[in-house]
Amino acid sequence: MTEKELLYGPGDINQALSSMATDITKRYSEIPFLIGIRRGGVTISERLSDLMSAILGQKPASGIIDINLYRDDWTRARSFPKVGRTEIPFTLDDRRVVLVDDVLYTGRTVRAALDAITEFGRPARVELAVLVDRGHREMPIQADYAPFILATSAQEMVEVNFSADGLGDEIILLKPPKN
Repeated sequence: MTEKELLYGPGDINQALSSMATDITKRYSEIPFLIGIRRGGVTISERLSDLMSAILGQKPASGIIDINLYRDDWTRARSFPKVGRTEIPFTLDDRRVVLVDDVLYTGRTVRAALDAITEFGRPARVELAVLVDRGHREMPIQADYAPFILATSAQEMVEVNFSADGLGDEIILLKPPKN
């Protein structure tokens, strides 16, 4: 049976997101466009947008990108990927873009997101914000903002769960069963 270990709870996650929002707004003078990578990155992007609007006095532009057709492994899958909608209602030309995801692992999802955003223009700068960096990179990709950096084994998984009210937010380490 898979062993679950709670690493961080709602308070830790709220504090991390608040710190990330502050860091993102203060690093450069221009207001960034936030783009959440579909599934986990969307919730984080929405929460960062709310936190940043309090700092900036205005809500940053935001969008959602689905990277399934840009993955380098989709042709190996047994079935066609389930593609969600990409929602970027603005050009990215000469803009500061912050890609947002929940967990950074091999870097392949981020590579696919970088390929996908080029269809919406040529950003001046692309930064990466993730809640958890768990290592094991297969691509030369590094997060600009990562409040939780974990040393994991390749057999372990990191799961990020969000609740609508934020009170059930959690980051869990899933460990393989011991023999």
